[in-house]
Amino acid sequence: MTTWEYATVPLMIHATKQILDNWGDDGWELVTVLPGTQAADTPAGNMNAPAQTNPIAYLKRPKN
Repeated sequence: MTTWEYATVPLMIHATKQILDNWGDDGWELVTVLPGTQAADTPAGNMNAPAQTNPIAYLKRPKN
């Protein structure tokens, strides 16, 4: 039976492909991407700005 290890990785919108390619090179497989729960960069002093979140990638790979 295969056992798995998992990782969660915050994705920067401007570098998503590079981030996922780097993890893929290390044997990680992307399972899903979900919206993050922490606010990303919000314009300073603008409390009415919509909250933006960095997506979170969930990855897995077989344990050795």
